[in-house]
Amino acid sequence: MWHDIKSMNATSGGLFSLVLLALFASGLWWLAQRPMFTIRVIRIEGAETQLRHVNPLTVRGTALPRIRGNFFTANLETVRTAFETVPWVRRAMVRREWPNKLIVTLEEHAPLGTWGDDGRLLSVKGDVFTANLAEAEEDGELPEFGGPDGSEKEVVSRFQEMHGWFAPMAVAPESVHLSERYAWMVKLDNGITVELGREQTKTTLKERVDRLVAVYPQLVARLQNRIESVDMRYPNGLALRASGMGFGPDAKKETKKNK
Repeated sequence: MWHDIKSMNATSGGLFSLVLLALFASGLWWLAQRPMFTIRVIRIEGAETQLRHVNPLTVRGTALPRIRGNFFTANLETVRTAFETVPWVRRAMVRREWPNKLIVTLEEHAPLGTWGDDGRLLSVKGDVFTANLAEAEEDGELPEFGGPDGSEKEVVSRFQEMHGWFAPMAVAPESVHLSERYAWMVKLDNGITVELGREQTKTTLKERVDRLVAVYPQLVARLQNRIESVDMRYPNGLALRASGMGFGPDAKKETKKNK
């Protein structure tokens, strides 16, 4: 009998605790549904600098319809995803601010150039994104890039390196393309196209550019501004196409095409 009373007391205590827990949870739920916790303010700010291409009104109009819940129940991952669907937004970070605010910090894409022939843009971080080209070219025409899917970051890295490689010629790359066979071609801002070919070793491309840099003053002295393209894929030389004359194994044929 003593054990029965002890068991009943334990059972009663457990049930009482469950009731208290349920009441406490109900109270929290009731409190969380109060109007004071309805999301009333969404503050949008730039991650490091002032937002240039992202319009806060456009962002709100695009993202707000996808936000559900209040201060406590809003899914921040869903909110983040909603903001990252907006053009020019590279990354969004979302946090709550008591009692009814969401603070959204946005990182914009910084355009480096165009990618491919379908109007997409390439960022300085090697991300391909879609946005208004006219907005991207507010500060001037962008370089052109192209390559197989997945090669975007490699192309950006090579473009940055080529700026230093071609600097002794007082020119800069304005277009860099990597073919499906992973052969490199660069167009310089003086109009010359340079075929660099495939990267056989880590130094192949740099060595070929160095050979061009070494003979470039002689080529310019003789041909002035008539150089159209240079093929540096030959082990110990180059093939050149120029309006009016040429050098290399295919020079005569190429020259005839230009006549």
